[in-house]
Amino acid sequence: MTRFFSSSIGRKFMMALTGFFLMIFLLVHLGINLTLFAGNTDCAGELLPKQEVIFNQASHFMATNPLIQVMQYVLALGFIYHILLGVVLTHKNQKARGKERYAVNHYAANTPFNSRTMIYTGLLILVFLLLHLWNYFIPIKFSEVPDDYLLVTSLFKSYGYTFIYVIAFIFLGTHLSHGFASSFQSVGFNHRIYTPLIKALGKIYFILISVGFASIAIYFCLKGNGLI
Repeated sequence: MTRFFSSSIGRKFMMALTGFFLMIFLLVHLGINLTLFAGNTDCAGELLPKQEVIFNQASHFMATNPLIQVMQYVLALGFIYHILLGVVLTHKNQKARGKERYAVNHYAANTPFNSRTMIYTGLLILVFLLLHLWNYFIPIKFSEVPDDYLLVTSLFKSYGYTFIYVIAFIFLGTHLSHGFASSFQSVGFNHRIYTPLIKALGKIYFILISVGFASIAIYFCLKGNGLI
């Protein structure tokens, strides 16, 4: 087992497993964030008590559920491991190709853009994640936040932050567009009939994630600035 996990195939296998785990997390995270569209007012336009706001209820559940509290650390370790594996595999691939200009040009010409930029989009996503944790996770986890809904939506009043947020999810979409299908191949799921279907589902998935998160940011940016 030690030899397997230290091999290139083993690293790709673990890269795929952690990738699956992170993709499931993104779907759950998007589902919770979509409850922001329910707003914080009733049908008459009156402000609801903060404990009755759907997003606040979902946020409270995530912050108090014992299983989720454990899983958030598993998620963090999985994300760090995923990044480290990505760096190692990229380094070994570059080393295997050598430094000859022909090899580099041949690789660039025959490899899709989203595939050869995986390490770069991954590192950019990491930078955004740190910003995201600083703005949301740390205040909610380690300080008294009177209203989670207002904390989240107020940040989108900034055009600059909204722009960064949307660009980050474009990068994430680029990363996922290759990573989804690649993960299935890395665990040995390669079939002449089902592989094209997996690739199609991968495109649907990355569009769902990118458009879903970006639409939240854009909507509350426009709403927060009185444009809708």
